[in-house]
Amino acid sequence: MVRLTCARIVAGLTTSSAATIEVRPEHAGHAMCTLFVGDFDARIAQIAERGLEPAERETYANGVRKATFRDPDGNEIGFGGAPA
Repeated sequence: MVRLTCARIVAGLTTSSAATIEVRPEHAGHAMCTLFVGDFDARIAQIAERGLEPAERETYANGVRKATFRDPDGNEIGFGGAPA
């Protein structure tokens, strides 16, 4: 069993990707996962080829991009990428 004691965890997966886990008790039962990937455009294109489009696309002030996908239960997975 893993017990999370902080509000945010950032873990490096490889040299070009990382995962962020945020603990949001007010959203219990609704998972949220964000993966930062080195091949953002290719990854989003591959997902689109399967018929899925992001519910949201964001570009932050520093140029970092994020695409968020949600399932009917409210769970979400986001993919982040470096500036274009």
